[in-house]
Amino acid sequence: MGIFNKSKKEENTDEFHRDYGVFSNIGYILKAFARYKKSLFFLLIAGGIAGASMSYIWSFIGKLVIDMIERQAGSADRDITPLLWLVAGAVAVELVFLCVNNISAQKLNVGFTYIRMMLVKERIAKTLSMEYETLETPEMLDRLQKAKRATNGDWQGVQGMMTYMQTMMTYVVSVVVSTVIMASFNPWIILVVGILSVIQFLFFDYIRKKDKKEMWDAMMPHWRKLEYMENVTTDFSYAKDIRLFGMRSFLSKRQKKVYDKELEHWWKSRQYWVWNTLFSHGIAFIRNIIVVGWLIWSVVNNGLSIGNFTLYFASSMAFSEAAMQVLAAVAGLKERSAHTDDFRSYMDIPIGDESAETIPIPEAEDYMFTFENVSFRYKGQEKYALKNINITLSPGEKLAVVGLNGAGKTTFIKLLLRLYDVTEGRILLNGTDIRSFDRAEYFRMFAPAFQDVTVFAFPMSENVSMSEPFNTDKDKAEEMLRSAGLGEKIDSLEKGVDTELLKVLYDDGVDLSGGEKQKLALARALYKDSKIIVLDEPTAALDALAEYRLYQSFDGMIGKKTAVYISHRLSSTRFCDRVAMFAKGEMVESGTHEELMELNGEYAEMFRVQAQYYVEDKDVILSEGVTENG
Repeated sequence: MGIFNKSKKEENTDEFHRDYGVFSNIGYILKAFARYKKSLFFLLIAGGIAGASMSYIWSFIGKLVIDMIERQAGSADRDITPLLWLVAGAVAVELVFLCVNNISAQKLNVGFTYIRMMLVKERIAKTLSMEYETLETPEMLDRLQKAKRATNGDWQGVQGMMTYMQTMMTYVVSVVVSTVIMASFNPWIILVVGILSVIQFLFFDYIRKKDKKEMWDAMMPHWRKLEYMENVTTDFSYAKDIRLFGMRSFLSKRQKKVYDKELEHWWKSRQYWVWNTLFSHGIAFIRNIIVVGWLIWSVVNNGLSIGNFTLYFASSMAFSEAAMQVLAAVAGLKERSAHTDDFRSYMDIPIGDESAETIPIPEAEDYMFTFENVSFRYKGQEKYALKNINITLSPGEKLAVVGLNGAGKTTFIKLLLRLYDVTEGRILLNGTDIRSFDRAEYFRMFAPAFQDVTVFAFPMSENVSMSEPFNTDKDKAEEMLRSAGLGEKIDSLEKGVDTELLKVLYDDGVDLSGGEKQKLALARALYKDSKIIVLDEPTAALDALAEYRLYQSFDGMIGKKTAVYISHRLSSTRFCDRVAMFAKGEMVESGTHEELMELNGEYAEMFRVQAQYYVEDKDVILSEGVTENG
């Protein structure tokens, strides 16, 4: 067991968490240096040597000066020129070390920040690659929170570990030099100081473990709540509701409750470190008494010269300081290493079944999807969200999936898109289980438009292409936006499709209304030009009549492509080939609009209730053949 090893009691029970240890994490950081900025290796070494040399140069110069003065005290020729040259040379050397130390420190600080930013980039790429189902679980959100905390700030997590590596390099050189000097005087001094420093470190490490358990680990779920509350109270999108519903006092109390919980943990954490500070000062006092007493005894009894007294005294103090700093750096490394464990553990979480072999999606003119006895249950839930679904989506077919809220429509779409994998049964694409295909390649088959439209702080054209500027066809993006009903909006904007959306990055950014956002989502689906179109209630912000007209127009634009329309309103069903009615997680009816109306079941009842919303005047009903009497 070394000081770098973790105790059994400290091991994390999280199945995805791994305790790598300090040496492994140092190696991980050094590999990051090699990937992104190799010059940091040279800067670490140069800075360490220069920083350590500055600690000792005047110890040697002091001894030499005193020795020269003693020699000349009894001499008739008292030439101080050599003494002046010695001092001038020492000043020049110190200035060189000072410049090297400061330059390397500044460049290392910038370099460490750059490495941290690159690791943040890796973390973001990892998050974006993770399975949707896995990422949204509370457990995974906590792991992500830990990984984010490990890459935030200069002195915490991975950058803190780099900083302590820099500190340790300087003090290790100091310890080596002072050990050589002190060993020539009395090796026992080194042993005594070393033992006291180890005692100090062991207490520090005990406090560190207590603090990590009480603060870092215990606070992870709380920090997620804190982040949410801070977002709610600072995000402009919540502002209208907060004001109109008079939520300010309510939210303030909720936020204070969250802060009080954090304060409680911080107070306990600070108490631990107060005890550590008192203990450290006590050990340092005992250590200094022993070293100084030993040197004074040697002067009185062993004839230690004043010059050597100066050298050994300065060296012993430097050794004590360096030894204490090395062990403190070790403790700091262990603490930051634990945070780095959190980051690496998150980065090592497998993305799906990485060992499973995938096959390419076969090239075909037409694609058919078949749900065979498909059931699905969300993680941690006993009740099935979908149960025993059997349905086929034929090539070129337009399927309307309808039902009340909570019927299972969106879950059905998530399974079709493979954002989730089925709990039971299977989904086939041209006879092959979709789990056999590469997930990213499978995603490319679909052009979706969702009810909750995400708008990015990009130009409008890139919000349609969802790609880089050099991969964006602006003319095509504008055509799709106009087809989706945003022509007047584009014409009203000075920069047209080059207009920045949102006011996050640009002051002249434009915010879209709810209906405009949903038309933007339809334009995205058209632009992607995939083989299957999926519309998951993307027009919910429109009124029923506008929704019906937009669906009619959109249906004409997608032509003979396969399409799935999800809605709790029935404006899409009249031009779809088939309707699937969902209720309580089951498909209760399936057939054409006419067949289901003739069946006179749940669909017919729902359609008659909604028919009134598609009336342009009292005598015309857009839903063809349905009178006010049903």
